[in-house]
Amino acid sequence: MTPVSTIEGKAYPFGLKNIDTDVIIPAHWLKTITRAGLGRGAFESIRKEPGNLFDNADYAGSPILIAGDNFGCGSSREHAAWALLDMGITAVIAPSFSDIFSGNAFKNGILTVVLPQEAIDRLMEVAQTDPIHIDLENQSVTTPFQDRFSFEIDPFRKQCLLGGLDEVGLTMAQGDVISAYEAKVGAERPWLVPTTT
Repeated sequence: MTPVSTIEGKAYPFGLKNIDTDVIIPAHWLKTITRAGLGRGAFESIRKEPGNLFDNADYAGSPILIAGDNFGCGSSREHAAWALLDMGITAVIAPSFSDIFSGNAFKNGILTVVLPQEAIDRLMEVAQTDPIHIDLENQSVTTPFQDRFSFEIDPFRKQCLLGGLDEVGLTMAQGDVISAYEAKVGAERPWLVPTTT
């Protein structure tokens, strides 16, 4: 996973509430065996509308999505997080998230920031013209207009994101401890140690 410390840039001022994972990535995209290219299917039903936000050149490559309440509700598909990443989105700001989506986002290195609706409204306004800055270390979202919004995050998730550690990375970081344990078990109970012939 790529470490996340600060995220800065234009933000999609999306703002819609109750966007489920089928809107983020429709079910017919789930047949793929790779994550690459899922960004093309992200928000497909919305992209069918002329002049939609996601095909607006002003926001192309934006790393931040500002969403409405209950973002990522519906089914538990991890493809939703994969599609957002493939679009280049590394942070989503909303008043609330589905628990499963929030977990999938975290496991894939996407920062989910919960802010009150008043802050969302202000960020939606700023995003029309100016970039937004997210500082994970200091847990703040700021704008060029001196707006500053603090957010809470689970300390474990924060450290994993800052260190770029997914579940595999966390396990690999314990390599010495695991090796020491296996050596101890091998010495105490040699019949458990596999042998090669």
